[in-house]
Amino acid sequence: MDIYRAGIRPVLFSGLKVDPEWLHQRSLQLFSGLISRQQSDQINWMLDQLEHSCSIKDRRLQQKLWNVEFPNPVGLAAGFDKNGIAALMWQRLGFGFAELGTVTCHPQPGNPLPRLFRLPQDRAVLNRMGFNNRGSQAMNELLSPLVTKRQIPWGINLGKSKVTPLAEAATDYLTSFQRLQDLGDYFVVNVSSPNTPGLRSLQDKDQLGTILAALKEANYAAKPILVKIAPDLEWDAIADVLDLATTYNLGGIIATNTTISRDGLQTRTIQATGKSPTQEAGGISGAPLRNRATEVIRFIWRESDGKVPIIGVGGISTPEDAWEKIIAGASLIQVYTGWVYEGPWMVRRILEGLQQRLEQRGLKSISEAVGIGSE
Repeated sequence: MDIYRAGIRPVLFSGLKVDPEWLHQRSLQLFSGLISRQQSDQINWMLDQLEHSCSIKDRRLQQKLWNVEFPNPVGLAAGFDKNGIAALMWQRLGFGFAELGTVTCHPQPGNPLPRLFRLPQDRAVLNRMGFNNRGSQAMNELLSPLVTKRQIPWGINLGKSKVTPLAEAATDYLTSFQRLQDLGDYFVVNVSSPNTPGLRSLQDKDQLGTILAALKEANYAAKPILVKIAPDLEWDAIADVLDLATTYNLGGIIATNTTISRDGLQTRTIQATGKSPTQEAGGISGAPLRNRATEVIRFIWRESDGKVPIIGVGGISTPEDAWEKIIAGASLIQVYTGWVYEGPWMVRRILEGLQQRLEQRGLKSISEAVGIGSE
């Protein structure tokens, strides 16, 4: 029996009606506290047991991209650990990699509260956090002593500070990249959050090109640089991003961020505000995003002839969801909302499901499955 789904989630979601953001922060503090005390024999034993129950080690699930070894293809999506305070915990919870951030050049509080809402009927989350984080210098100071202790790759997701004018966006991204370049295994240019005014306009080919050119010039360590795109882009706009991927030799594309669409939602009223989702600003993540994210992945795979690596994210909570993204063209996948609903043993269930599908298809590795549903 999964104690999280059977007991903990109902109490937290329905019984106590705990504010989602408050609970999120307490969880991160708990994880951070455990990691800081792992020199204790008791704490280390407990973490070892947790890792054993959440993890699967199987060579067939390993992936290698950009000369970076990923022990399995399931990663934690950006937004969960914005400041990297639990960076060493994610390897204990079975993840094959973790994407930290979104982090901005300047520290910022984000948007006014409340700004995070669960939509249980839709197995979704609505958020308008607004890149709340301590800033890239604080992340540098936190991660620098930890980087040699990590056992899984770290991605670092970069956003634009709200106080920075759009015309100066490239300098803002560049400053964060320069501070963190030695700490991340790959970097993501996030120009697709709906919660920073004007940010999505940076997905325009010319504006995004300016940002990428600045990062490329400063990229002395040749770190992979990816772009995270919105699911709401038109196909022509996605094709423009693919052109930039070739021009600037991008490491890949993350598809996709949250959606501003409210189509098909079952939730009529958000309890915390008494308003409908259509009246609330923010992006939707979780199950409603699943199909569109997969369509975007398939489009990128086909348009690039499978030459542009894709990290697929959006609506993944089961092995079926994960397999769907992989065979559409995703080399790696990420979870966030599904993990909130399904709990810490979700990663293991997904990995076990992927093992079964490899066996059923007679495939020797997960890399052989990438894109086979798009051919």
